[in-house]
Amino acid sequence: MRLRNIPGAGEVIAASPYVVQNPTEYKGKWHEIFNNTAPIYIEIGMGKGKFITTLAKNNPHVNYVGIELYSSVLLRAIQKIQEETIPNLKFLCVDARTLPDIFAPDEVDKIYLNFSDPWPKDRHAKRRLPSKEFLARYTQFLKPEGTIEFKTDNRALFDFAVEEAPLAGWVIREITYDLHHTPEMMENNVMTEYEEKFSSMGNPIHKYIIARD
Repeated sequence: MRLRNIPGAGEVIAASPYVVQNPTEYKGKWHEIFNNTAPIYIEIGMGKGKFITTLAKNNPHVNYVGIELYSSVLLRAIQKIQEETIPNLKFLCVDARTLPDIFAPDEVDKIYLNFSDPWPKDRHAKRRLPSKEFLARYTQFLKPEGTIEFKTDNRALFDFAVEEAPLAGWVIREITYDLHHTPEMMENNVMTEYEEKFSSMGNPIHKYIIARD
């Protein structure tokens, strides 16, 4: 269960140099934030930030933006790196539905979705991050050759995502239902907090990489 309403979280987020305030003001100008023209990769639903922070440290030639809805969760990510300097990493505390108002067409090179909220009730299907509704949003700012990488241990959510992709005009480039036993897809794999937890319990991790048809 996600943490919520931690006293002082809003103040810490507002003061952090890692968090972009009023991000809609930078639509089409994200390279000004990073002061370079490197590719921009985003993680939607970054949780406590282990995955994207590790990527940013390992790949200084790429700019990373982590998106998290809950301020109390984002606070944990900030606390972990507040004494560090990672110039190619920024965070946003926003609802993913607003991302087309934050990034301009062709401004993002890659999207990561990791262990997204499954929203198990059928009436909430449109809220699932790999749904056709969200895939349509991503096309508004992802480059035509850009890809989406999705990982989860939730088989029902993964099956849903696999079915939704072609409905939204996406093709599956790579897929596995047991990532940690698929060497070619495990190369350079960075584990999230949830991935470490669930894989240690013996849960197979599912992953796909999709691109526009």
